[in-house]
Amino acid sequence: MRKRSVVASDWWDYTTLDEELLQEVAQLSAEDMLALSRDGFRVVFHDTLEDLYLAEALEYITAWKQSTPDNPVGICGPIGPTEQLPLVARLVNALDINLAALDAHFWGMDEWVMDGKAVDESHPLSFQKADMELCFNRMRPELRPRAENLHFPTNDPAGFSASFDQIRCAVMQGGQGDVKHWAFNDPPKREGSWTDAPPPPEEYLKLGTRMVDLHPMTIMQNARTSGGGRLSEVPTQAMTVGPVETWKSERVSIWQAGNHDNPFGMRLTAYMISKGLADAAVPMSLLAKHPNVEFHYYRHAIGDCSVEMH
Repeated sequence: MRKRSVVASDWWDYTTLDEELLQEVAQLSAEDMLALSRDGFRVVFHDTLEDLYLAEALEYITAWKQSTPDNPVGICGPIGPTEQLPLVARLVNALDINLAALDAHFWGMDEWVMDGKAVDESHPLSFQKADMELCFNRMRPELRPRAENLHFPTNDPAGFSASFDQIRCAVMQGGQGDVKHWAFNDPPKREGSWTDAPPPPEEYLKLGTRMVDLHPMTIMQNARTSGGGRLSEVPTQAMTVGPVETWKSERVSIWQAGNHDNPFGMRLTAYMISKGLADAAVPMSLLAKHPNVEFHYYRHAIGDCSVEMH
């Protein structure tokens, strides 16, 4: 039996990994991280935040410019980070890119759930609200994607998932949270068949768009980053895009500016993906099995894993 989490004993998470692995990861230098690149996995450093967020925004433009009415193309994007979203709108406006004419598509990655239903745009924490206010509503009306081309995982997960079979997803972007998730693919609870060991990767990878219970680490992080610390105001469930849709995306790019995870976490998942160490207790590590993954880092946020008082 693996050790229990030091954060939430009824859940799996990265603290249940072998101590030798955790110690090895903590010793990685920035140069060691760059050297983790391999076929199918690329580590990219950005020297400025401007470069990181512009590169992230340009992925939207590059994906959408591939789209035609006969062969529609889209991108799936996160809330967290969000700094790229106004840049996407600015680029569309400045370059006069008619996304409606191109039949370009967009998928939101996730949405909060309250009382068994995805929240609507009136909720202050709504991810769809953020996408619209920070990006799409800032585009000139004649350039915006058609409303039916904006897909959000709200209360029709089957329909949302099916859209990945109808439209080519050129890239799925994401951030990385404290619990090492992409979207809200959190580690599972330690219960039932998975009491003594987390589900094997092949079981976790069968999961599609669905409603999930959120790991306590995720709830605490979102209270800190989005709720002013008001833990009781953060939902404990969410709708999320799953591994099934992720593997239908041609490329996965993860963007880490140092705001949503720490130096250790930014090392851990890159190391596990590079070495093929897929473990459902660290959901991001399952991307070791995806054929085309990129991790983008703000170089000056990588820091080190020294243990010291501040």
